[in-house]
Amino acid sequence: MAIRIYRAYTPGTRNKVVSTFSEITKTKPEKSLVKKIHRCKGRNNQGLITIRHRGGGHKRSYRLIDFKRNKFDLVGTVNSIEYDPNRNAFISLIFYKDGEKRYILHPEFLKIGSSILSGENAPISIGNSLPLKKIPVGSEIHNIELHPKKGGQIVRAAGTSARILGKEGNYIIIRLPSKEIRLIHKSCYATIGALSNNNHANIKLGKAGRKRWLGLRPTVRGSVMNPCDHPHGGGEGRCPIGRARPLTPWGKPSLGTKTRSKNKYSDIFILRSRK
Repeated sequence: MAIRIYRAYTPGTRNKVVSTFSEITKTKPEKSLVKKIHRCKGRNNQGLITIRHRGGGHKRSYRLIDFKRNKFDLVGTVNSIEYDPNRNAFISLIFYKDGEKRYILHPEFLKIGSSILSGENAPISIGNSLPLKKIPVGSEIHNIELHPKKGGQIVRAAGTSARILGKEGNYIIIRLPSKEIRLIHKSCYATIGALSNNNHANIKLGKAGRKRWLGLRPTVRGSVMNPCDHPHGGGEGRCPIGRARPLTPWGKPSLGTKTRSKNKYSDIFILRSRK
């Protein structure tokens, strides 16, 4: 994916970096694969804000993505590459030989007109989905299942990929984008290749308004609040937080403190934790 860097001819274009969307071939989504989505804006079923800094933003439709890739042994053809407002990776519209259409996450280097296949006997090529036991060591993969037949749950963000390091009995050793090394059952499916839009991390919005278009509201530092609003608040002028360590608005440790459960069921599958 190419990016465009602006010269500062207005305040909003200073330091602005955007995608050129040169890979996108279709602007309107497939009607049969779109549904309405209710965005709760950070509120629960009582209307109370439970997640701060959400709200507003442009209206979106949800694209139904095929994370399970369960059209086994049926060839599909890439018809178009599209933008999805609900994720940072691009998506591909696939036409299958039986007439069905599905969206999948678009892998890098997959071209319009290319064929893809799912199943145990699928060839090792970009966009094909196979069980981990059939994928050779050293391959780049994405959209990985954690439980067989549940659908891909991890490695779905733009530009990411995991790598198969080895095979051990009924489990496959995989290095995730976070550098965590873990075991995943050999019957779980994954897709060959890295995901598209790898320059997404280089995008700079340039102005506060673009953040609002994305549905994100302003964030205020705790140190400028009152003591009743945040543990860091209060004091005269610009002063330290007055605590032994940084805290969240609810008084729990933040900035570097690990929040993962100490007795999580999946700890036995993690060979090396992420740094």
